[in-house]
Amino acid sequence: MTAAADPTAALAPRRVDQLLEHYGESHRNPVNEAIHCVAIPLIMLSLVGLIFAAHPWAAYAFVLASMVYYARLSAVFLASMAALSALALAAVHAMGTHVLPLSIAIFVGAWIAQFVGHRLEGRKPSFFEDLQYLWVGPLFVLSLLYRRLGIRW
Repeated sequence: MTAAADPTAALAPRRVDQLLEHYGESHRNPVNEAIHCVAIPLIMLSLVGLIFAAHPWAAYAFVLASMVYYARLSAVFLASMAALSALALAAVHAMGTHVLPLSIAIFVGAWIAQFVGHRLEGRKPSFFEDLQYLWVGPLFVLSLLYRRLGIRW
């Protein structure tokens, strides 16, 4: 039976929704959630910057590989993450020769904030369970914004 012919197929949750639901289980505290809304984009920026400092093409390859992951989950999230990744790459280019020290400082500061948030939450970060949650984190932040705006992903 095809998915179109199976009436229960439409009821099955999509993988992206399952990932976001699981990720959200350890991000219920409003302070932790707010910390993540700031820290996750900063971590994304710093990670691109750290990889760029090692070699620019490695950063482009990392972004491209991330887009492949997002493409498998949602076209809306793919478009959003492509735009945000382009902004991150532009910001990294703008850092010029300071890209490495700035990226290190941002990375360390944002991760400290994340762990403070999880201490308040009383739950460990999701990526301790599965590394793919490092890529789900940005989608979680976007999903909070999209829910407020009424955008379905």
